[in-house]
Amino acid sequence: MADRDADITFLLEGTYPFVRGGVSGWVHQIIQGLPQFKFSLLFLGSRSSDYEGLKYTLPDNVVHLECHYLWDGASVSRPKARPGNNPYFLKAEKFHEWFRNPRIGYDDELARQVLTGLGQEPGCTAEDFFHSEAAWEQLCASHQRFCPESSFINYIWTVRAMHGPLFKLASIAQNLTVTTGLFHSVSTGYAGCLGTILRHTTGRPLILTEHGIYTKERKIDLQSIFIKEHRDYLSDAPDKGMKYHDQLWIRYFESLGRLTYCNANPIISLYERNRQRQIADGADAARTKVIPNGMNVAQFVALRERRPDKIPPVIGLLGRIVPIKDIKTFIRAMRSVVSQFPDMEGWIIGPEEEDPAYARECKSLVHNLGLERNVRFLGFQKISDILPQLGLLVLTSISEAFPLALLEAYASGVPVVTTDVGGCREVIEGNSEEDRALGAAGIVVPIADPEAVARACIALLTDEAKWHAAQRAGISRVERYYTEDIVLSDYMKIYTEALES
Repeated sequence: MADRDADITFLLEGTYPFVRGGVSGWVHQIIQGLPQFKFSLLFLGSRSSDYEGLKYTLPDNVVHLECHYLWDGASVSRPKARPGNNPYFLKAEKFHEWFRNPRIGYDDELARQVLTGLGQEPGCTAEDFFHSEAAWEQLCASHQRFCPESSFINYIWTVRAMHGPLFKLASIAQNLTVTTGLFHSVSTGYAGCLGTILRHTTGRPLILTEHGIYTKERKIDLQSIFIKEHRDYLSDAPDKGMKYHDQLWIRYFESLGRLTYCNANPIISLYERNRQRQIADGADAARTKVIPNGMNVAQFVALRERRPDKIPPVIGLLGRIVPIKDIKTFIRAMRSVVSQFPDMEGWIIGPEEEDPAYARECKSLVHNLGLERNVRFLGFQKISDILPQLGLLVLTSISEAFPLALLEAYASGVPVVTTDVGGCREVIEGNSEEDRALGAAGIVVPIADPEAVARACIALLTDEAKWHAAQRAGISRVERYYTEDIVLSDYMKIYTEALES
């Protein structure tokens, strides 16, 4: 494929180059660090109105960018009676049986027939799916078989909402304007599903790198919405009382994840706990591997020289102002810290545009707790300007993968406090006997526990010996195990082998 337009096409769902954050920074790092490869970017967003423009200057080796928005207006024609393609619907039903019961085994040829036939003749057009007699009969049969006591109207609209984006993905694959050597998805979900379709339509390999487990994050999102709407009658179980169509969405994303695992090789995670989760969710263990995040440590060494002699009384939270980062726990923790140390400051450093309503709630909480003098919202900032001024970096997220911010903090000489999510514990405490011998580079605390966050911050900031020990451990750990060169070398090998296949 010497005449291809690009070597690697990144499949990007709601991230680079329109959203800042850890995943986007990682994509930018890979592209910049491997200039010998030509990259194209295929971005999947929700609606075009949700994105304000590029947040990154694209490197010169990005040769193509195209954007698609899954929830912008559909292009289905006006309803018209049509019989539909019964043989296709029978194949699709057989394929769905595997989604419901993976133990029957994945049929790659059946998947190819169903996925490549989606959205076009002689398979199943969008008009067939939304308006045909064959589709209606299958909908009725499925409702009767699986959830006869649930609302039929809700069931219909849930199934339609699920399949609408799939027809867009099929159209994207069928009308791809760039030739590429391989596809690299940075999530399962819609991006992974598109990668699966493209693997079948082009014959090119699909690589998957999961920073967080997509299905787990979507389940958190869906359960959070459900709990918020139904908190009056929920008891101890998060999904107790969930309606069938709510559960259907969770199974839908689980199925998309399993489908991606069956089509990607290798399946990469950032830390061992997530690799085990991938295997539990259906990934072939032989295809999985761990490649942690890495960074250019040399760029941060100079920041250590800019640090003041005394530990700054500043606790910084670095991240997007969104619910999954649990900014409110950080604010409540600052209330406890300030009660004992009135001059302590809390800096919230990150963009607010992704969820303006949540950002307003956070600012209101600061006001209600009387913290206007202590807690500051700084918006997006240049990290090299911020890190030398911090005494601690804190992450209070309810879900993370392998936060690059921790490595940046270590390299610049800042200890950390973080919730026990993703790969945070092994980054702080070590991942092997040799690694753990370096000591802890901070403190790990439970999720959604403001008092634990406050105690950890106070323990480090008031004990200089403990703070300096954590600082030394962080510097040693990042320099030994988490350099950018290691990451780039691993991906260069993966890309080279896939391109030669």
